[in-house]
Amino acid sequence: MEQNQVTSNQLSKEVSFGEWFVTILLAAIPLVNIVLLFVWAFGSNTKKSKSNWAKASLVWAVIGIALYLIIFVALLGVGAHFFNT
Repeated sequence: MEQNQVTSNQLSKEVSFGEWFVTILLAAIPLVNIVLLFVWAFGSNTKKSKSNWAKASLVWAVIGIALYLIIFVALLGVGAHFFNT
């Protein structure tokens, strides 16, 4: 029982400057960042603020991908229209 309390106390602490520094560095590495964002967002051993940041980053990534696809399809449609006329 005490181990659960220690874990929840540790997970509710602030993320230090050094932890954020390493987190942002790792999040800048392609492909590694996607895996780590999922681990940090949904892992049980991640501090709450870091978990929330990872979840927000994943949401922004999904929004970016959706916008990219919408613009790509729109430009593809415009390009096809010009080549057909």
